[in-house]
Amino acid sequence: MFQTTRAYNGMVVAPHHLAAQAGARVLQDGGNAIEAMIAAASTIAVVYPHMNNLGGDNFWLIHEPGEALVGFDACGASAQLADVEFYGDHQSIPTRGPLAALTVAGAVSGWQKAHKYSVEKFGGKLPLSRLLEDATSHAENGVSVTQTLANNMIGKLSELADLPGFADAYLVDGKPLKEGARHTQKQLAETLKTLAENGLEDFYRGDLARAIASDLEAVGSPLRLSDLERHQALQVTPLTLDVFGHKVFNMPPPTQGLASLMILGVFERLGVKSVDDFAYAHGLVEATKCAFRVRDANVSDPEYMTSDPTDFLKPEFLDELAKTVDSSRAAPWPDAASSGDTVWLGAIDKEGRAVSFIQSVYWEFGSGVVLPQTGITWQNRGVSFSLDQNHHNCLKPLRRPFHTIQPALAQLSDGRVMPYGTLGGEGQPQTQAMIFTRHVLHGQSLQQAISAPRWLLGRTWGSEATNLRMENRFDPELYDQLRAAGHDVEVVGGFEEIMGHAGALVHHPDGLIEGASDPRSDGAAVGV
Repeated sequence: MFQTTRAYNGMVVAPHHLAAQAGARVLQDGGNAIEAMIAAASTIAVVYPHMNNLGGDNFWLIHEPGEALVGFDACGASAQLADVEFYGDHQSIPTRGPLAALTVAGAVSGWQKAHKYSVEKFGGKLPLSRLLEDATSHAENGVSVTQTLANNMIGKLSELADLPGFADAYLVDGKPLKEGARHTQKQLAETLKTLAENGLEDFYRGDLARAIASDLEAVGSPLRLSDLERHQALQVTPLTLDVFGHKVFNMPPPTQGLASLMILGVFERLGVKSVDDFAYAHGLVEATKCAFRVRDANVSDPEYMTSDPTDFLKPEFLDELAKTVDSSRAAPWPDAASSGDTVWLGAIDKEGRAVSFIQSVYWEFGSGVVLPQTGITWQNRGVSFSLDQNHHNCLKPLRRPFHTIQPALAQLSDGRVMPYGTLGGEGQPQTQAMIFTRHVLHGQSLQQAISAPRWLLGRTWGSEATNLRMENRFDPELYDQLRAAGHDVEVVGGFEEIMGHAGALVHHPDGLIEGASDPRSDGAAVGV
């Protein structure tokens, strides 16, 4: 089992050790937390390509001591050509292939927005060539294929092998790369070099943008150059909730950050004082159902929402929601569900500035389309849209999709600051709640809180399962108690990847930084 890492000069946590090392190297060179995160984020896009890529989206929470928390929304909208009529006789948007590549990739715009903020607010001085150095090197020279990458290549081969560009990028003689094999991405390395030389703007409004748009149109995506050109990352006000005496932050719609906060808000009102027993597990699962029902009925592109998300965080609303929870019986389930694949990363520098960051291509390998001129794997986030004209999340041109991904950050009552998060579709807010309650409320070490057994209600990783899957390291009696209460429990392995790749950092008032990475991932917490 991993041990909590401690340092005073800075730390980065990522689900792949090379990404954490890339960020830590930037801190060592005098960079700040944002600069470290750009290095880690670009590197993870190379070394964990099944989870995220330059063709995905990302979201940022940035904490600076004494200042209001800042959020960056780098979510791309649907193409101008993408509407219900465009999909003709399809009953739903195809989950793979060119028709699934229907939203702009916002990830690079998030790096750009954060980089500008770093220069203007934090005095960041490291050039882009330095921040993209590790990512470029790993793409050009190759990295060892991890078990999770190898397993996902094998598991999804039938869906992806014949898609444009996939075989060239991820297969050798038509077969998936094996664990430990060297994986090089020469085109992606050239793309990163171009971004370092020409600036991140080139991805949307330059020669690189023209190459990207040309490839997307050639394979049959509805995206065009004009869609890239109109895209901008947004600075937004994070959602916040005072819970258990602490202030917890998450991203507003179109993310499910609202659900993450609501789970804690409802759970607080249930009065559960224990941990890892029936009351704890049942309470969090039922709080999750409450939050997901609100999320599924309301959260979409905020431009289309008819309700203010902050209304659902008001004490009186959470009070009424908590009253619907039966302390001994499970509410009916399932309701509507979502899925997705993601990476969470965190960074804290010696000044106490902290970043909670999340980046994704949605399903493993996204749309499966790899653009030949740039080596970019494009996301399939737009499959979260409905083709039902009456659905609250109906596909419309230039509409931003619902996002499962959302980073969390807590400002604790004793002065500590805790960025934390995980991948895992619907599991993300549930794992966030487990980490927060175990570490903050029950005093478990950061590593213990992350390594502890978890459960997942709902879908992730493209799975259709919506039952309550629980790792096999809980007290056996707990499974029987939950089943007796009406929960559809399925016991799975001890450290299941479907439970997410979590991570967390804690900055103490005396300057001590603690970090922990998930043993379910290939990650690390690297301090300097």
